[in-house]
Amino acid sequence: MLALIRLRLHFGSTFPRQRALSFERYRKASSQNLTDMKTKNLFIATVVSAGLTFGVTAQAKEENHEEQTINSSDVPAAVQSAAQTQAQGGTIVRWGKEGANFEAVIEKNGKEWGYKFDANGKMLAKHNESKEKGEKY
Repeated sequence: MLALIRLRLHFGSTFPRQRALSFERYRKASSQNLTDMKTKNLFIATVVSAGLTFGVTAQAKEENHEEQTINSSDVPAAVQSAAQTQAQGGTIVRWGKEGANFEAVIEKNGKEWGYKFDANGKMLAKHNESKEKGEKY
């Protein structure tokens, strides 16, 4: 028994091979964690880059759909007729075009309203122009 105790003190353990295996397991687990972290960071960087790319692309496309001021002579007759119907009691202040749709800004009772029409004269939307920020004509 005394010999066994001396061996343990001298070598640190009766099974030194077990200690070596546990170190190998620890080293493998540590390198696996590093690989997992690298993969996670690469994935996050890819997602952020894709989000920024799509954001810039969407903003560039949005600029193409900004409203352009046009003359009433450039507006189809069906749209003009539909706008005159909506303008009863008011006046058409200006015309705009956004994509394939037309917008008539009509002043009624001291307020400006925007009416959006398709090319056939069908009304698509109505909104209060005074609520649109940053737009001055």
